Amino acid sequence: MEVVKVLHMNKGDGETSYAKNSTVQSKIISTVKPAIEEAILGILCEKVPESIGIADLGCSSGPNSLLVISEIMDIIHARYRNLGRPSPGLRVSLNDLPGNDFNSIFETLPAFFKKQKQEKGIGFGRCYVSAVAGSFYDRLFPDKSLHFVHSSSSLHWLSQVPPVLESNAIPAALNKGKIYISKSSPQCVLDAYSVQFQNNFSMFLRSRAAEMVAGGRMVLSFMGRSSIDPTTEESCYHWELLAQALMSMVTEGLIEEEKLDSFNAPYYGPCPEELKMEIQKEGSFIIDRLDHFEIDWDGGVEELTSTMSLPLARGQRVAKTIRAVVESMFELHFGRGIMDLLFTRYAEIVDGYLSKNSANYINLVISIIKKDN
Repeated sequence: MEVVKVLHMNKGDGETSYAKNSTVQSKIISTVKPAIEEAILGILCEKVPESIGIADLGCSSGPNSLLVISEIMDIIHARYRNLGRPSPGLRVSLNDLPGNDFNSIFETLPAFFKKQKQEKGIGFGRCYVSAVAGSFYDRLFPDKSLHFVHSSSSLHWLSQVPPVLESNAIPAALNKGKIYISKSSPQCVLDAYSVQFQNNFSMFLRSRAAEMVAGGRMVLSFMGRSSIDPTTEESCYHWELLAQALMSMVTEGLIEEEKLDSFNAPYYGPCPEELKMEIQKEGSFIIDRLDHFEIDWDGGVEELTSTMSLPLARGQRVAKTIRAVVESMFELHFGRGIMDLLFTRYAEIVDGYLSKNSANYINLVISIIKKDN
């Protein structure tokens, strides 16, 4: 699977779009806001240049795509208003993979800027927004051009499926009947995912180290786990239930078993210890804070059906959230024709599980500072 070419959130504003099904991600951004504010104020305590370079990595599209930028502008404007000085100019770069719906973001910019000017009035600094398409596991920006980097709900995506899981040299599927790490996965599968994450996160840190100024800050939040055990339910059970939905369709002859066995998600939810190890090994950053928090699988918000104005079942809300994120990969591998049935079945399985269990994602939040050169 070529993740760079395949992975993107569902486009548009239809019922299965990311724009309509990103409540979980929005709540994560809101929860992380204090860490963002702390980091921005830390930057402003230093000598501030005429313009500040800001990058949002994995910006996606929909209502969340400009949410963080709006919050950053609010923080900077409030700080400079209190100082009685005009805000510095902002150079904002929105990054995602080439398949992202950048056009929809830019269509919202005129209204976004109009609102900012109305709210902030005199002293509102100039803001230049651009898009940068490409993988954040590689270089994206010129040397020493960024003061603040943000990424939310993105770094759990790997640049590729661990190579050993896609190797033709291995005759039997290593992770048979599963699409991610599971209690039944052999140790070699766990190790392969861990190594792939370590390689990716190290590449991410090296790239940002070259692009950021000394004293620059980075706030990253993404799915992870609190335990060192990658097979815990908090880390992988939403994938386990999706595998169950797929397996039920294999049993009915709707999907070939080989199709299921050959799919592995390019995803990894790390633990805090793994992040610390890679940051210390790379050596360019100081950890300012490292926290984690729980968030409900469905975001904890009731959504009304469009036809009867009745709340959607929790399983449906979870299934719509997951579908909006992973459908591009699943459609390519399994075919478009089964998507509605797959996620209907997944919603039923999730609903049954949530009727007997509570389920939360673990979201890691890390704030790091670029060391002096």
